[in-house]
Amino acid sequence: MIRLTGFNKKEFILNAEVIEKIEMMPETLITLVNGKKYIVIEDTEEVIEKVVRYKKRIFTGEF
Repeated sequence: MIRLTGFNKKEFILNAEVIEKIEMMPETLITLVNGKKYIVIEDTEEVIEKVVRYKKRIFTGEF
């Protein structure tokens, strides 16, 4: 799970396992495997870094 900020400035938690793609439009658009889309204020690189940190925690067991 990763913590993101919606375009409405409200924070939410997203299951990183269901991200299909991340696009920079100028805002960041995240599309999930079920087709649902989220626009967030974090840039694409920041979202990618959050996903990588999440995956590392899962594989190393560091919570």
